[in-house]
Amino acid sequence: MPAILKVAVPVPLRLVFDYLPPPSVPLQNLIPGQRITVPFGPRTRTGYLLAILDDTDIDATKLKQAIAVLDDKPLQSPSDLKLLIWASRYYHHPIGEVCAAAFPVLLRKGRPATNSVDKRLVLAAPIETIRSQITARAHRQHALIDLLADHPEGLSEQQMNRLGRDWRTIARLLLKRRLIETKICIEAKQPDLRVATPDFDLNREQQHAVETIHAGLGGFQIFLLEGITGSGKTEVYFRIIQSVLAAGRQVMVLLPEITLTPQLESRFKARFNIPIAIFHSGMTEEMRKNSWLGTVRGHNPILLGTRSAVFTPLKAPGLIILDEEHDVSFKQQDGFRFSARDIAIKRAQILNIPVILGSATPSLESIHNANQGRYRHLKLPLRPGVARPPSIRVLDIRKQPLTEGLAPGLIRSIKQKLDQHEQILLFINRRGFAPTLICHHCGWVARCRRCDSNLVIHSERKQLRCHHCLSERRIPECCEACASGNLRALGLGTQRVEQLLAKIFPEASIVRIDRDSTRRKGSLDSALDDISTGKTNILIGTQMLAKGHHFPNVTLVGILDSDSGLFSTDFRTTERLAQLMVQVSGRAGRAEKPGTVIIQTRHPDHPLLDSLIKRGYPGFALDALAERKMIGLPPFSYQALIRAEGTDPDHPANFLQNIRQTAEIRDHSGIEILGPVPAPMTKRIGRYRYQLLFQCRHRGVLHGHIEELLPKLAELPGFRRVKWSLDIDPVDLF
Repeated sequence: MPAILKVAVPVPLRLVFDYLPPPSVPLQNLIPGQRITVPFGPRTRTGYLLAILDDTDIDATKLKQAIAVLDDKPLQSPSDLKLLIWASRYYHHPIGEVCAAAFPVLLRKGRPATNSVDKRLVLAAPIETIRSQITARAHRQHALIDLLADHPEGLSEQQMNRLGRDWRTIARLLLKRRLIETKICIEAKQPDLRVATPDFDLNREQQHAVETIHAGLGGFQIFLLEGITGSGKTEVYFRIIQSVLAAGRQVMVLLPEITLTPQLESRFKARFNIPIAIFHSGMTEEMRKNSWLGTVRGHNPILLGTRSAVFTPLKAPGLIILDEEHDVSFKQQDGFRFSARDIAIKRAQILNIPVILGSATPSLESIHNANQGRYRHLKLPLRPGVARPPSIRVLDIRKQPLTEGLAPGLIRSIKQKLDQHEQILLFINRRGFAPTLICHHCGWVARCRRCDSNLVIHSERKQLRCHHCLSERRIPECCEACASGNLRALGLGTQRVEQLLAKIFPEASIVRIDRDSTRRKGSLDSALDDISTGKTNILIGTQMLAKGHHFPNVTLVGILDSDSGLFSTDFRTTERLAQLMVQVSGRAGRAEKPGTVIIQTRHPDHPLLDSLIKRGYPGFALDALAERKMIGLPPFSYQALIRAEGTDPDHPANFLQNIRQTAEIRDHSGIEILGPVPAPMTKRIGRYRYQLLFQCRHRGVLHGHIEELLPKLAELPGFRRVKWSLDIDPVDLF
């Protein structure tokens, strides 16, 4: 019997496929963890070698030969493969697609595992000579020349892209005239670790956290670092990272949002004189491949990345850090629906290294695990130096004359802070001008034709836009139902608040930060720079600004629409609202000046607001956990959600009903099956969506039931009429 290759192929089948070794490849050159090209049906695919065995359940004469081995050495270690196999089993997802998710796109496509050459633009002659050959009116050429003169070592394409300008056209012109040139940089030897020593001492709580974590660096342990906003969690990270790097080990730092990466990257580079890899979806595929390979080969001692970076192999793993561990962005919401937080914890366990979960507002699951003794709970209750947490005031806006949604008391507070030359942050988690266009004559509302949602008014382009399917159309001049011209914008969005404040405070510099205003490359960095340097007086933003940013001169935070999250069908909504409000509030008073937070609400006596203000987030979490325990919701139970969608509303509903009937044939005591029911947004992008929820107080029982159920789905009526998915530990019922 020849050697049998067990290959994971990225297809939606929960199988490992058997192949014979490629021709002319010695068996000793085949090692699990390599990429391998295999025939699959009429196509050739990149597969992942999981194991080499000496037997198979299939007739060996019917097995196909693999075509080629793509890697001389495996890119995944045995511990990496162990993690991927665990993830496939835990999330009940095809192993081939799980393996593919662990690689950058270019490596999934079979590209060679080699780093691209580092090319840089440099001046081709002394700057005076170059300037004499460029006309005075060629301002953009002069600007690029001046920029390169400030960087005699040259600027890479990645660095040029961060400028947020169209530099390529100018560069091509100057290259053609031989005024600038491309220099090939050979990778230099990794410099010795040098750390910029901070000019301040840690406070008692920070020092205790550092000493406790440092004592646990020798093995697997989970530390929950809960610190109020501005309490210095990042400094604790830095002190621990320094120890890990000094021992010759690597550190992985995961962040929830791309927007946080540049700011944290600059802080890391100011502190550590070593190569730092960046990995997130805002980079080019080539850049991500280079970062991934550099980390695999140990060239990058530090990796900063978002959710997908959690699978990046480390040559010398030493520590994993998840900042803002509570953030739902760590959960993949389509395809392979994994939790980066849970994957990081399992990976740390396999590697026998510690993991730090940091947050000012930890998830209720993490607090519960700390209460159960599974996590070591460390707290930072104070801000360093003279900085103190902001005072929080609830502003009852009932019966008050509002100006486009702003109460007179808030407007007066804004004026006072402007007079004192301090900055203001106004938070509203709705982009656009207004969430609803309504006819004041008949009550008609502009709704999306493909989704169960209202169209959002975007005044800058005079459009109605659906934020779910992204369809757009012009704002009508009259009502589509009664032809009345009495159409009105209902509700608040960031654009509307921006226009209002520009009228009230015409001398103030106002910046709006949301997904619409930061689409252009470099626009977000530019806006944040203006805030940090004091050029901006008023900052208006969505949850993009709720975490991670340091604005020392912001002394007033206004939360304009807190009521929208107080009532929801999703039991997690109040937790997220509490976290969001605490995170936003934490932007105020981070330096010497005291901060104030004003929360506008029509429900000043709501238990959530009362708990947050009187007892802080820990008090809210205590109450929320007691409530969840009483009714048996996570973290006191475990959930699996099956979603189904189709162009006909009956198809997904009937398919899920068939699943329920199949699941109920055998007795599975302790498992609740809820549904099928329509999703909160039943119609989205022209498809009707339903869901079926499985819940159990015992994780093993639930997973055993799901494992037994999945092979039967393909036999059910309606299987081919719907698109379905399984979500283990769902964080969003939408």
